[in-house]
Amino acid sequence: MGSGDAEIDVRAHLTAALPELHAFVRAIAGPGLRAHESTEDLVQSVCREALDHEARFRTGGQREFRQWVFREARRKVLSRARHHAAAKRDAGRVELDDDPDALARLAVGYSSFSTPSRRIERKEEVARLERAIHELEDDQRTALLLAHIAQWSRREIAEEMGRSEGAVRMLLHRAVAQLSTRL
Repeated sequence: MGSGDAEIDVRAHLTAALPELHAFVRAIAGPGLRAHESTEDLVQSVCREALDHEARFRTGGQREFRQWVFREARRKVLSRARHHAAAKRDAGRVELDDDPDALARLAVGYSSFSTPSRRIERKEEVARLERAIHELEDDQRTALLLAHIAQWSRREIAEEMGRSEGAVRMLLHRAVAQLSTRL
């Protein structure tokens, strides 16, 4: 391990990113993977990995750390989805429950899409939004979540997805238009 300062910074950055990370993982995972694995477990796994490898983040800033965390979360979710698809396992549980703390965290993460109100409305709104997001094409969903939840710039998304900034802008435009229609 390194100095105490690096560990405190990593923990502080993780804490700051947690609401958005939780919402991002739920949306990327979709209902299929969430039927097999808890969003909390996936987020906890990403956080544990960040803490285990905190030395890698000593020289970067908060922006670089957030990019790594969301990239790692996406990689982990896609890997787990492939695992379950290959194993053709039956769903053991469905996660969207009545935990008000979990719903509040989701509402914070989805704040760029919706304004939370009462608990029941929030649950219905989150479920409706997640269904609509999950119905988007993979590239549109990825660009939308990286832009609105992970708060990446268009340039950063373009680099991650191997596309031009113009192509990312078009993906985002189409994704928002489709969301508007579905919602």
